[in-house]
Amino acid sequence: MLSAAAVILTGCFNKTPSFVSIDVTGADYARDFALPDTNGNIRGIKDFPGKVVVVFFGFTQCPDVCPTTMTELVEIRQILGKDGDRVQGVFVTVDPQRDTPEVLKAYVGNFDPSFVALRPSSPEQLTSVAKDFKVYFKQVAGRTDTSYTMDHSAGSYVYDTKGQLRLYTRYGTGAKPLAEDIAQLLEQAS
Repeated sequence: MLSAAAVILTGCFNKTPSFVSIDVTGADYARDFALPDTNGNIRGIKDFPGKVVVVFFGFTQCPDVCPTTMTELVEIRQILGKDGDRVQGVFVTVDPQRDTPEVLKAYVGNFDPSFVALRPSSPEQLTSVAKDFKVYFKQVAGRTDTSYTMDHSAGSYVYDTKGQLRLYTRYGTGAKPLAEDIAQLLEQAS
């Protein structure tokens, strides 16, 4: 049996993270992207050095999952205090037909002006990036041609400060548990 001092010292040296999210470190998918932002600049994971990047796929007319996820990213930045500036939200639209650069810029800006929105420039580019990220999306017909909705995967991909995919978090995990996971990634970078 370990003494109390031994337990405390063991805790000081044991830096193995314990994540709530799914640890996908070393995965051979979702390694990077090369997509235009709302200004037409091609962005990739390397554009955010020193930040934990959270990538989420969705669409601006989503009634629930997308705004909830974006709100949680804002909460995470608040929970982390000054370290919140080291978290980068990246929203990738699965509906580039309606999500114009102007619509995307306004959408992410309503949540946090530091968030970046990306818009695949063609259906083929969307299909390719979705395949690479193992993201499901499908247009679902509405009453009119423009009133359709989009079914889509609802998880987020979390990259460490070196641009390595580390975590996959399911929709509904909540801001506080994901903030704790991100805090561990930020601590590893220190």
